[in-house]
Amino acid sequence: MTALIITAGTAISAMGRGMEATRTCLLEQRQTLQPDTFQSPGHGYIGRVAGVEDHQLPGALHRFDCRNNRLADMALMTDDFMEAVADARAHYGRHRLAVVMGTSTSGILTTEKAYAARKDRDEALPPDFPYDGTQDLSSLPRYVAARLDVTGPMLTVSNACASSTRAFIDAAHLLATGLCDAAIVGGADSLCRMTLQGFASLGLVSAHPTRPCDIGRSGISIGEAAGFALLEQADGRPRPARPAGYRLRLLGYGASSDGHHMSSPDPTGSGAALAIQKALARASLPPEAIGYINMHGTGTPANDQMEDRAMASIFGRAVPCSSTKGWSGHTLGASGILESMICAIAIQDQYLPHCMNSQTVDPLFQSDILLAPRHGKLNFVMNNSFGFGGTNSSLIFGPLT
Repeated sequence: MTALIITAGTAISAMGRGMEATRTCLLEQRQTLQPDTFQSPGHGYIGRVAGVEDHQLPGALHRFDCRNNRLADMALMTDDFMEAVADARAHYGRHRLAVVMGTSTSGILTTEKAYAARKDRDEALPPDFPYDGTQDLSSLPRYVAARLDVTGPMLTVSNACASSTRAFIDAAHLLATGLCDAAIVGGADSLCRMTLQGFASLGLVSAHPTRPCDIGRSGISIGEAAGFALLEQADGRPRPARPAGYRLRLLGYGASSDGHHMSSPDPTGSGAALAIQKALARASLPPEAIGYINMHGTGTPANDQMEDRAMASIFGRAVPCSSTKGWSGHTLGASGILESMICAIAIQDQYLPHCMNSQTVDPLFQSDILLAPRHGKLNFVMNNSFGFGGTNSSLIFGPLT
């Protein structure tokens, strides 16, 4: 595949605002999941980002005001990401920067509040309700493009929990076809009642902080997050480089859709394994070259077992792996970008995070699941994301050489 580099990146979640805060949370093994106080009655534990309610969007973009876009704006304003995009915009031209965003819920919380505020159950939402700027799935990329003053191609990816991982793949396609010179890739998903109550109704929410891969795992903890990466072609028009920070290469990607069930993964893991194999093939790497895998690892019995089977069929016990959702909670469509940025931290620090909250690995698992952090030589890392409906995506990252 065409060599691609991430020249800037940022993320915000319950772990903290920005890359350094996220890194510190990992290194200090901070517990960040808290009892659900977002709704009444609460459902288990959540990964809530502080300050979203008080954050204000620029006045000219008020039509986009919702929790999801506030969360995204907080991330845009972190780690000098807007300044990095401004440099790229000046070099390439605003029409040559694409925006590819992943989200599963967009600003649905705004609609939930408007619906609840109706005086009569048969009353319609008010005619001036800002649906297109809030709940509409195109709201996020349109807001990001307006905030960053870019006019290139825009795309929303809504592939459930694989959304912002898949966004990297679609951005790579846009770059390969020459439709843009750089792409702002990422996503945001924020807390709302639909996801909190919806996952609870499916019996998938744990009463305790989620414990991925643990023998006693009992479900997920919902979280919220936003993150962005500036993706460029390594052999494109050269431009002055900013300080290195958490820059890295996107070396390979793979995707599959097994369509086993609307909400349950294929227990054989065949679809997940296919995405992993495609990523390895595109990166021209053997399985043993991968030094760490950031698992999808939701903490549900079925998902974690499926992913272990998929990984073990390719890597055996040779590759250390873990899920970081014990810190952030499951951030749904934003999990791919958040966990890609965690992969960047792993590469820079040569640090392999473990499964937070987990104590005893399921004895049926065959993979090398980390219950304690490790330091080790890392050249290539993989990030897995699997979503409802059988959509699977895997990414492979490496350091700048």
